[in-house]
Amino acid sequence: MRKSGILMPISSLDSPYGVGTLGKAAFQFADFLKEAGQTIWQILPVSPTSYGDSPYQSFSTFAGNPYFIDLELLCEEGLLTQAELDALDWGGDPTHADYGKLYENRFPLLRLAAQRFWEAPSEDFSDFLRENEHWIADYALFMALKTYHNGAGWSQWEAPYRLRDSSALTHFAAENPQELFFWEFVQYAFDQQWQALHEYTRECGIEILGDLPIYVAPDSADVWANPQYFELDEQLRPLRVAGCPPDYFSPTGQLWGNPLYRWDVLEQDGYRWWLQRIQAAAGRYDLVRIDHFRGFESYYAIPAGDKTAENGSWMPGPGMPFFEKVQELLGDGVIIAEDLGLITDEVRQLLAQTGYPGMKVLEFAFQAWCDNDYLPHNYPKNCVVYTGTHDNDTLKGWLSTVGEADLEYLREYAASAPGSDTAWDMIRLAWSSTADTAITQMQDLLGLDSSARMNTPSTPMGNWCWRMEPGAVTGELAEKLARLTKLYRRGNC
Repeated sequence: MRKSGILMPISSLDSPYGVGTLGKAAFQFADFLKEAGQTIWQILPVSPTSYGDSPYQSFSTFAGNPYFIDLELLCEEGLLTQAELDALDWGGDPTHADYGKLYENRFPLLRLAAQRFWEAPSEDFSDFLRENEHWIADYALFMALKTYHNGAGWSQWEAPYRLRDSSALTHFAAENPQELFFWEFVQYAFDQQWQALHEYTRECGIEILGDLPIYVAPDSADVWANPQYFELDEQLRPLRVAGCPPDYFSPTGQLWGNPLYRWDVLEQDGYRWWLQRIQAAAGRYDLVRIDHFRGFESYYAIPAGDKTAENGSWMPGPGMPFFEKVQELLGDGVIIAEDLGLITDEVRQLLAQTGYPGMKVLEFAFQAWCDNDYLPHNYPKNCVVYTGTHDNDTLKGWLSTVGEADLEYLREYAASAPGSDTAWDMIRLAWSSTADTAITQMQDLLGLDSSARMNTPSTPMGNWCWRMEPGAVTGELAEKLARLTKLYRRGNC
């Protein structure tokens, strides 16, 4: 079936408490998607964000983001009061997430809710812990130790904690049972609310497309609890880190800083930890986009301590033997491959072997009168076309920077009528293409400029903050998108 959908991060939903949550606005957005005839809601990673607020740098690949727990739902459960919510400053701009205020205000409220839950935990709390035992104990202990060290990264902890001395960890856990309980409660609350939303989206005929980063953050429970799977020295310091080589856009390359995997060790272990990651993602979402797919064919390794990515080298990834294990676990039809960037014939071959749909981005297509793989007439059916991704400018912002020759090419290609909305012409191009799936950003449906851009790669500040204005979603917008979706035989129309 031909499908279409909208990329809309949870954090960008409307909410009076500083950031989008899994509460009322999320259910209302699912209603909008259904009314607009859409069958896919794509979101960004929902794991807890660390420094820089990036969803791609998380304290745990398995955990949910405490910011997304809806506080009004906790009030309904008797764990908080409305007066307690109203007493705090959540910021004055409903279109911008103030992560500083969120950090200051949310955790005291969550701790208050956890304290009340401690006194009378629900019957299914122990079931939740048992079902997630492969990660939640390490996560809770990691976050408790991080709190004990005033937020310092685990590489700065004392040796017994950094190197996971069992006696020291057992003693710390015994001395801090309520702190560990708090972090377990946070995950329980997130999971309860997520499951309720996910059940509702399924009833609406909507699949949630989630995002799984290839790498994990250096300061994470994942690395701390599983150092054997990462390129670390005897003191657990990175030997090499991830990034991208120099190119036209970045003359010194991109230095991401994530620790690299010991794929040989992972292979010896049957890829157990990685399969747990993927299985958890497939359980949380209906579809999973694997970020930086090319890194499974070969990845760029940069010596730890380098200030740029110029001295890196390409190393072989796990390739098809890894994805054979994934297919044994999940079958077909679950994974989408993010195959953007420097793509070689070897990467294309791996993509073909997996059978996963790759990605096409219309903002990459229009270079005056040149042919390329991103132009719709070149698409295979087995792909997902985007007007732009979270790493791109909004269509309106991008169109304001396009050269006149490129813009003329785009308008002629799209058969744009004089005075037409070129951004909507591009949405029409995506929907009318032969690609099995078409997705556009919510910002592009709303016609927003660059101020609504979600992320500008290689810039450490000012990202991930955009939020949709209250009342921005209308029945008229839903009807307009539904007509387009019906015209090109996508989704539920």
